[in-house]
Amino acid sequence: MKVSVAYIEEPPFYWTGSHNRATGADIELAEVTLRAIGASDIEFVPTTFDALLPGVQEGRWDMNVPLFVSRERAQAVAFSVPVWALGDGFVVRGGNPKALSRYESVAARGDAILGIVAGTVQRNTAMNAGVPDSRIVAFKRQSDAVAALLAGEIDAYAATTVGNREIVSAHKDLEAVAHEATGHGNAPVGAFSFNKENATLLDAVNRQLRQYLGSADHLARMAKYGITRTEIDSVVARPAEK
Repeated sequence: MKVSVAYIEEPPFYWTGSHNRATGADIELAEVTLRAIGASDIEFVPTTFDALLPGVQEGRWDMNVPLFVSRERAQAVAFSVPVWALGDGFVVRGGNPKALSRYESVAARGDAILGIVAGTVQRNTAMNAGVPDSRIVAFKRQSDAVAALLAGEIDAYAATTVGNREIVSAHKDLEAVAHEATGHGNAPVGAFSFNKENATLLDAVNRQLRQYLGSADHLARMAKYGITRTEIDSVVARPAEK
C-alpha cells in the first residue's frame, strides 16, 4: 500500500532535513503509524500551509500532517483522533520592546503589528482578543514571518509555544513568550486530516493511533523533538473520537 503525506516547514513538527528528507515529530508519528497498518511505500510531499486542505480534498495526496482542528476545517476534511494539544505564544525581538505577552496586549497597543502564517487559527484567536485585522500580517511561510520580525516589519509572530522554542534556538536575536493558560480547558488539539471519502485509511490510522498514542515508544520519539507529556497527556486521556 502506498500513502502520500503532505507537510510544511515548521520544526520541530515537520521540515525538510538532510538529504532532502522529511523529518520531525509528526513525520515520525505518521511513518510509524502507516507502517503499522501495512503501508510499504510512504511518500512525503512538501507544500505550503494554504495548500494542505485543498490538496487532500482534491486527492493530490492521501493525508496531511497534524494541524489544529477547527469546526470550519472539519467541514472540508475528516480529522483523525487528536495527537497533541498545543498552547500559543509569540516570538518577539530580544527584550520584547513592546512588552507583548498575549493577544490582548497586542490589541491594547495601537502600534503593535502581529504576524501569522496565512490560514492558521491564530488569526481568529487574535481577532477575538481585539486585535484589528489591519494590524495582522499574514505570510505564506513561517520563514517569511521570522524574516519580517527580524527586519522590524512586525512586532510579534504568533504560533505554538513548542514551535516558537525551535525558532529562537536558531535566532539568538529573538525570544519566545509563552501565553498564560486561559482557564477555558485544554489547549487546542491537532490531528491528521484526510479526504472525507477516504474512510478506509482514516479508520485504519485511528485504530492504530488509539493503540499507540501515550505508549513508551511514542513518548520517547516525541521527546527527541521537545514534545512532552504536557502536549500529549490531555489527548490520550480523551474519549476515542472519529
